[in-house]
Amino acid sequence: MQRLHFTGFLFLLLTTSALAQIGGRYTYQFLNLSVSPRQAALGGRVLTTYDFDTSQALYNPATINPEMDKKLSMTYGNYLGDVNYGTASYAYLWDRRTQVIHGGATYINYGTFDGFDEQGNATSEFSASEVALQVGYAYQLGRSDFRLGGSLKFISSRLESYTSIGAAADVGLLYDNEYRNIRAALVVRNAGAQLTTYAGVREPLPLEVSLGFSQLVPNTPIRYHVTLVDLNYWNVAFPNTANSTTDLNGQVTQENRGGFLDEVLRHTILGLEFFPESAFQLRLGYNYRRGEELRVEGQRSFAGLTGGFSLKLNSWRLSYTHQRFNRASNTSLFGLSIDLL
Repeated sequence: MQRLHFTGFLFLLLTTSALAQIGGRYTYQFLNLSVSPRQAALGGRVLTTYDFDTSQALYNPATINPEMDKKLSMTYGNYLGDVNYGTASYAYLWDRRTQVIHGGATYINYGTFDGFDEQGNATSEFSASEVALQVGYAYQLGRSDFRLGGSLKFISSRLESYTSIGAAADVGLLYDNEYRNIRAALVVRNAGAQLTTYAGVREPLPLEVSLGFSQLVPNTPIRYHVTLVDLNYWNVAFPNTANSTTDLNGQVTQENRGGFLDEVLRHTILGLEFFPESAFQLRLGYNYRRGEELRVEGQRSFAGLTGGFSLKLNSWRLSYTHQRFNRASNTSLFGLSIDLL
C-alpha cells in the first residue's frame, strides 16, 4: 500500500474531481470521476453513447439498452498520488421485450497513510476508501425517440476512523434519432443526501446537471461529442494566484479570468470518436477548463488533452486511455468488457 503524509491526503480529497473552486464544497467527490476509459478519452464526460458499453450507464441511466445484455465491464485507474479507483457493471435483459436491469459499483482506495498528532508525533497508520453501489433501469417513452432512465446509489465512505453513509439518485433523458445519427441527453446526477455524517456535520453531495450532444458525421467514420457540464453552477472560473502580478508599490493584480466566452468554454468538453462502430476505435478529447486550471505560464504542458483506444477480440473488448494533467502528472485508465452470452 502507498504511504502518503496527511497533508497530501487532504489535497487529494479536495481535488479528486478536478472541479476547481466548487470542488471542495461537497462530500463523496469520487462520484464525479471519469468512470471508464471511453469517457476519460473523450474529455471526461460523455452522456450519449448508446451501445454495448455498460459502464456508460453509470453516468447516464437513460443509455441502458438491450445491447448491454449479459455484458460485464470492469475498469481500473491509477489516479493522482497512486490513488486507485475503478468500476464494475453488468446488465441483464429479463424478458423478451426491452426490460433491462443494470447494476454497477464504483470504488476508490486512497491507500494507507502515516498518522501524526497536532505536535507532529507519529501515531498509528490509517486508511481511507469509498464505494458506491448502483442499480438502474430505462425505458422508451411510447413510440418516440426518447428514453428515460433512473438509478439509485448507496454510498459508503470510510476516512480514517470516520465513516459516512449516503444515498443518491441519477435521472437521465436521452434522444436518439437513428435516421439522422443524432443523440442528445440531459442528466441530473447525485441528487441525494448523507444518511450518517462523519462527525455530526452534514455536507451536500456533488449535484451535477449536464447536457450532451453527439452526431455521426455523414459519410465519415467519425462521431463528435459536445458536453456542457456543471450547468447548475455558472461561475466555475477563478483567478490562479500563481499568475498574479505585483507592481513596485506592492499592488497585486489578479489574473484576468476572461469574460462570458471563457466561462462558457469552461463548461464545455469536446470529444472525437473515430470508427465508433468498428472493432477498433480511436478517441480524442479536450477539457478546456482542466487545461486552463492546470496550465503553467511559459510552458506547453498540453493539459486537458486526453486520448485512448479500444480493441475488440471475439467476446472481449480492451480499452486504454491516457489523461494529461501537466508535465508532472498523467494518469492511465484501463477497461475490459466481456460478452457473457
